[in-house]
Amino acid sequence: MNGRRVLSPVLLVGAGTGEATCGILYLASYLRRAGIEAFVRLYDGDQTEEEVARSLEALVARVRPRLVGISLKWFHHVHRALLLARTLREIDPDIRIVVGGNTASYWWRELKEIDCIDHIVLGDGERPLLALCQGEPSPPNCVTRAPDGTPRRLPLEYVQGATNSEDVYYSHFSDIFLSHQDRHAFSGWVAPGKGCGENCLYCGGARGNQKAAFGRAKPFLRSEESVRRDHQEIAPRTWQLRYDFSGSSAAFLQGTWAGVDLSRHSCMYFLWGVARMELIDALAGTFEHVHMVLDIGCFSDQQRQEQMRRGLLKPCATDQQLFEIIDNCRRHKNLDVEVSGIAGLPFASAATLKEEVRLVERIIGLDCLVGYQRLEAQPGALATEHPARFDMVSEARTFTEFLEYFEQREPGDMSVPMLRFNDVALEKAVQRTSEHVDALARKHEEKKRRVAINGRTRLLNTSPSTLQFKLGEWLGAHQVPAKVAQEPVTVVRSVEGTRLACAPSVSQRKFSDPTLDQGEDGRILLAALAAFERPTTVASAVTQLGTKVRLDPHSAHDVIEHLVNGRFLQPA
Repeated sequence: MNGRRVLSPVLLVGAGTGEATCGILYLASYLRRAGIEAFVRLYDGDQTEEEVARSLEALVARVRPRLVGISLKWFHHVHRALLLARTLREIDPDIRIVVGGNTASYWWRELKEIDCIDHIVLGDGERPLLALCQGEPSPPNCVTRAPDGTPRRLPLEYVQGATNSEDVYYSHFSDIFLSHQDRHAFSGWVAPGKGCGENCLYCGGARGNQKAAFGRAKPFLRSEESVRRDHQEIAPRTWQLRYDFSGSSAAFLQGTWAGVDLSRHSCMYFLWGVARMELIDALAGTFEHVHMVLDIGCFSDQQRQEQMRRGLLKPCATDQQLFEIIDNCRRHKNLDVEVSGIAGLPFASAATLKEEVRLVERIIGLDCLVGYQRLEAQPGALATEHPARFDMVSEARTFTEFLEYFEQREPGDMSVPMLRFNDVALEKAVQRTSEHVDALARKHEEKKRRVAINGRTRLLNTSPSTLQFKLGEWLGAHQVPAKVAQEPVTVVRSVEGTRLACAPSVSQRKFSDPTLDQGEDGRILLAALAAFERPTTVASAVTQLGTKVRLDPHSAHDVIEHLVNGRFLQPA
C-alpha cells in the first residue's frame, strides 16, 4: 500500500478481567471490512501474572499479530493494561502496542511516558486504528512515538457524530473470535448512540470530559440502518440484548429491530430519566423477557432534587414518577424492574439517610430489585477532582495514586478508591445505612431466587440451549493440546445465561481447565439434567442418579440443588 508497512493481523483485547467492552467488537468489524485481519479476545479470566503471561503467549502464537490494541475504557483497569503491555513487549518486542478508550484518552499524558506503549488513540478509535494498521505516517487522533522515542500528540481530527458514524456497526462475527467460548461470552451489548450530555458530579465520562477527550460536544444517536445491522449480525448468535443509552425512543428502537425476530431473546435495558410508557410497551412486546434497570441517582428524593437543582445530576425521576413507572411496568408479566442508586453522594444528612431506607423498603415491598453502591472516586469526575467543595476526601485523585491503589490489590479483589465525608459522624452514619440497605437488598434477591425443594418437588430442565462442540473448537486451538482437541464438550445455558461446559471424556490428567466440568463431574451433571427432561420429582431423580451414575442420595440432592440455583432446573 504505497510502500507503507501494513500491520495485519491485529489482536484486540480488553484491559480487565471478564467481558471486555463492546468497543473492540465494533473496531474489529470495521477493520475487517477494510481488509485488515482482526481478531478479538472478548473474555479474560486470568487472575495471576503467570496466567496472563501464559494466555498471551498462546494468543500471540496463534494470531501472530503485528499490532495489539488494548481497550482501556475503565479507570480501574489501568494497572492491568500496563501489565498486558509489558508482557506483550517481553513476548515479542516487534509487536506494535496501542491503547485506547475513555481512560487512555484521559490519562494520555501519563501513559505516553511508558515505553512499552507505542501509540495512544484519543477518542473514537475506528479511523485512527485503521490508519495505524495501514501504516499512515500521521494517523489522526493519536499520540505516537517518533523514531527518536519522543511522544508526539496529533490534534483531534476524527470525531464521530450523527452524520459520520455510518461505518460503525457489527459484522464478521464468524471471523473475529478465536473460540466458541469467547463468542458465547458476548452479552449482547448494542450502542444505539454515543456520548453524554450531562455533567453528573460523580462521573468521569460526563459532558466536559467527553468534549475534552473525544472532541464530542453532545451525544448522538446512530442511524436506524446502522443499528439494525448490529441486530441482524448478533441476533442469531446471542440469547439477549443489552442497551445503555438515554435517547432511544420506542419508535427509534422499533425501527432498528425491523425484520429481526427477537421474540425468544431477553433484554436488559439501563435507563435513566423518566421512562416513557411507549418504550416500556415496545420492550415488553418485542422480547421474551425484559429486565429494566431504572437509575434514579440516589434513594433520597430530597438529596436527588438538590443535586439536580445545582446542575450536578442528570434528570432523574422523582419518587412519585418512579412509582408510576413501576406500576406501569407491573402490567407486563415478562418485565421485571431493578432500581439503582449511589450511596454517600454530597448533601447527605440524617434526614436523607432515613429517606433512603424508607424508599428502599418500599421498592422491595413491590418485589423490585435494588442496586446500591457507595460513591467511588472516578478520574475526572467533579467530586473526585474537587472533593473539598463537598466536604469530602478522595482515596485517589492522580494517575499515580490510582495506579498504586490497583497495583496493591490482590487477585480477585474488585475494590476501588472511594469518596468519603470529612465529618466522622456523618461518614459512620452513611456507612451504617449503606450496610443496612445492602443487607436488605441481598436478602430480598436471595428470597426471589430461592426455590425450596424436597422429595416431592417436581422440577423441569428449562435450559433453553444445549450445544455440542469439539474441545479445540470450544476453548480454541491455541488453548488445547492436539491429543484432546477432538473430545466432545456439551455446553448448556440456563435461562439467565449461566453456562455449564461438560467434557465427560476428558480426564484432568490429560488436560485441565477451570471453566470445564470434566470426567465424572461432567457426566453427573449431564445425567442430572437428563433426569428432568420431563417434569420429575426430586425423589425419582435421586433414584435415577443412584442407578445411572452410582451417586449416593446426599450427593444427588447437592447436584440437583446446584442446578436449581443456577436456574438450569425450575419448578414444573
